[in-house]
Amino acid sequence: MVRVLTRERRTKQSALFVLEAPFAKSVSVAGSFNKWNPKEHPMRKGRNGTWSTQLSLTPGTYEYKFVVDGSWQEDPQAEAYAQNPYGTRNALITVQ
Repeated sequence: MVRVLTRERRTKQSALFVLEAPFAKSVSVAGSFNKWNPKEHPMRKGRNGTWSTQLSLTPGTYEYKFVVDGSWQEDPQAEAYAQNPYGTRNALITVQ
């Protein structure tokens, strides 16, 4: 799940990425905003097993996936998806 939180300096918005994965040891988010680098945006685990991270993104539409213990996983709560060349889907976020 992604929520756009605030607008920063009129050029960026704060987006909160959240994934419920109570048994995961590591979770990160990778997408077109970070050249699909799963090491660039690790997420933090909360007490209830929900992982989250907040990113500042410029306006546009981005594709992303979560990387859970090294396995790529789509966001089960995304509002929209795009087919990718690997036969799976990427979640979409639009920042305005």
